[in-house]
Amino acid sequence: MRNAVSISSFLLLLLCTLPYASSVEEPGSPPVLGYRVIQCRPHDRRAFTQGLIYHNGFFYESTGLYGESSLREVRPDTGKVLREKRLPDRLFGEGLVLYRNRLIQLTWQAGVAYVYDRETFDQVGTFKYEGQGWGLTTDGKYLIMSDGTAWLRFLDADTFEEIRRIEVRAQGKRVPQLNELEYVHGEILANVWHTDLIAKISPKTGKVTGWVDLSELRRLSSAAFHIDVLNGIAFDAESGRVFVTGKLWPWIYEIELLPPESHPESSSASVSR
Repeated sequence: MRNAVSISSFLLLLLCTLPYASSVEEPGSPPVLGYRVIQCRPHDRRAFTQGLIYHNGFFYESTGLYGESSLREVRPDTGKVLREKRLPDRLFGEGLVLYRNRLIQLTWQAGVAYVYDRETFDQVGTFKYEGQGWGLTTDGKYLIMSDGTAWLRFLDADTFEEIRRIEVRAQGKRVPQLNELEYVHGEILANVWHTDLIAKISPKTGKVTGWVDLSELRRLSSAAFHIDVLNGIAFDAESGRVFVTGKLWPWIYEIELLPPESHPESSSASVSR
């Protein structure tokens, strides 16, 4: 195992110097953006990541699995969990958002979201919703929620009342199993469950305007450890940094998104349902 970890460390150094991208097979399909890994940060390999936030120098993370679900405050440079609030064993933690100093955490099948004070982690309220809870983010005005389908719901942040919804499509086809969400520069980034893809989505139309293919990061993360799927996007609005990780992944990657033409020599990636 020690040799495997050493090899992975070498690959990390190599990875952080290379740009990656993918071309798209079908003419007219949404472009696949390139990316560059800026930094690799340690991540708790026991964390079944369902939601990830960056705020004021800390990560806030929602983890899943029955009997293991939690809300966490994490130090980015070491991956150390500074605070943790466990959910009851009957609940499966899901998406997480910070809104007006409140952390709102979805649950998978219980139909309830829990609201916490960010500074104390004290529970200060709950919200009810229909269907499953998967991902959660905000555009600053509304909460945006995924439920495992191709639909994204826009919710009143104070009442959780649904205001509107959009159906996400790429080339006219639905894109289901939208998972963890993050609002970045006026667009929604969404992990697509069971793929290595992040969809870049127009919040007005639901149209996929681009893809980010992170299959290289998954391959690197699985070099020495057992991991699960890609899931976890955080955005530092002050610096413009984007962070990505996955369930049981050993690292959180800080990446820079690049235009698709930045690295033409590449493999192909597409989604069809």
